Amino acid sequence: MAKSISANQSKKKSPHLNRFYYPLDQAVEKPFNWKQMLRLLNYLKPYVKTLMPAAIAVMLISTIVRLVVPVIIGTWVIDKAITEQNVSLLTYLIIGISVLYLVSFIANKYRIKWVNILGQRVIHDLRKSLFSHVQRLSHNFFDSRSAGSILVRILNDVNSLQELFTNGIINLLMDIVLLTGIIVMLFVLSPPLALAVLIILPIMFFISTKLRRTIRRSWQDVRIQKSRLNSHLNESMQGIRITQSFSQEKENTEFFDGVNGDNYEKERVAMKKSAYFGPFVEMSNAIGTVILISYGAHLIINGSIQIGIFVSFAFYLGMFWEPISRLGQIYNQLLVAMASSERIFEFLDEQPNVKEKENAQTFKDMKGHIVFDHVQFAYNEDRIALHEISLEMKPGQTVALVGHTGSGKTTIANLISRFYDPTQGSVKIDGHDLRDMRLDSLRTNISVVLQDTFIFSGTIMENIRFGRPDASDEEVKEAARVVGADDFIKRLNNGYETEVEERGNILSAGERQLLSFARALLADPRILILDEATASIDTETEVMIQTALKRLLQGRTAIMIAHRLSTIREADNIIVLEHGKILEQGNHDELMKHGGEYYDLVKSQFEMLDAL
Repeated sequence: MAKSISANQSKKKSPHLNRFYYPLDQAVEKPFNWKQMLRLLNYLKPYVKTLMPAAIAVMLISTIVRLVVPVIIGTWVIDKAITEQNVSLLTYLIIGISVLYLVSFIANKYRIKWVNILGQRVIHDLRKSLFSHVQRLSHNFFDSRSAGSILVRILNDVNSLQELFTNGIINLLMDIVLLTGIIVMLFVLSPPLALAVLIILPIMFFISTKLRRTIRRSWQDVRIQKSRLNSHLNESMQGIRITQSFSQEKENTEFFDGVNGDNYEKERVAMKKSAYFGPFVEMSNAIGTVILISYGAHLIINGSIQIGIFVSFAFYLGMFWEPISRLGQIYNQLLVAMASSERIFEFLDEQPNVKEKENAQTFKDMKGHIVFDHVQFAYNEDRIALHEISLEMKPGQTVALVGHTGSGKTTIANLISRFYDPTQGSVKIDGHDLRDMRLDSLRTNISVVLQDTFIFSGTIMENIRFGRPDASDEEVKEAARVVGADDFIKRLNNGYETEVEERGNILSAGERQLLSFARALLADPRILILDEATASIDTETEVMIQTALKRLLQGRTAIMIAHRLSTIREADNIIVLEHGKILEQGNHDELMKHGGEYYDLVKSQFEMLDAL
């Protein structure tokens, strides 16, 4: 086997890859949480009046058949029909047992069918609930987690519950009923022999209890390591061009070997510990069989029991260890489910930092009058992004935010969209504090175009229509014509029905940006935020877009964030930021006359262009 590099070694060699190891993903030693298990079982509620009763009914039928047949064989077939050589009775008994087995077969068939339907529906509901909840969480939730670790919880962790819901719960009920029935039947047939055979149970219970904590912790470790593995895979695929550009394929592979090796080791340890239960049950079965043969033979010789009862005991004993063994497997499923459900409920219990009030109001006819009233904002205690910012953006104005990286430009845009709430002060639109308004009524009136635009898998038409799903085909095409995207779209093989694949890989950066403009403008927003939106577009295309924007931005409030100062010369108000503070503001001519920071920025950019 190829020698794998440990994750620790890989992390030393590749410190830039340590970002997958989030402190939020750590195994925590906790007792078995019955409250959490009941919460998990709540997802069965929609089916307690339909699938559950049907599955339980057929399960009870097949279990009763299994409990009745050994008694019939022992006390009737052997002690009555065979001993008394009653052929007629034997014939009736054989037919009766055959019918019972046929009934059991049909019941088991429907039990398997219905529990699988039940399990699949519960998994569907749980995954839908988790995905819907994650979609509503605030941006700071995604800031602290990789996409891969979130995918693991929605896919792998939910999938790991599938076995529990499809077979585990009904099988658990079936095995408990079967086990209880067997014990009752054993004591009915012969209490002394039953006590002798079942003496091993307390020892077995004690040892299995000792194994519980260590097995559960091992499955916790497995889920966490899978999260790390998926995080690395997700980031490696997204960053493949950078990896190849810097010839870091070998380094990346070595790190993957370490993470993959750790995943293998965690799985091996968990499976090894879980596998202890099977041989232990087999050993218990062997001890029980030895006791049955030795003590049972003694009772037969003494005349305490008949041979038929001994045979029934042998049947029941063979059946007894089967549910015990399955309960061990179900217990392992339960441990895996607990490890996964802890991680699922951690996400479901996560509350958005940006919360909507119960009596939140709705924007009826937004004008786009934006006011920042002594706003301070910090991503964390050590990182204050805005210091007591006060500014006004009047309806229909085009406002440009200018400044070096980290000056607070994007933070202002994020606060307007209410992706975050101010630490102090308030952000108001049309006189309404955004914390008093419904999020959907705010964001449906705002369109955002980012530098790194996102194109979804699907057609060109579907991607533009994402801005307004009820838009007609003609409205989509009109939006594309206005921003100048129509020309390149028509050159594609299938025009607007061209499939753009994941992240729009078949399109150039400029073409993707044009689509994002069309998408934003189709939404017909009252506020348009352009965050370095023309950075990926060539000069000729930019001129075309600027011409279109002059017409489209009329009557809308526009916030433009740009490093290329040539794109904001026509802005009504230019706000110059530095370290989260406003240094100066005014239109281009006013700021150039002032000779301040903006003047220096413009001058330095022109000097750079002259040098080129």
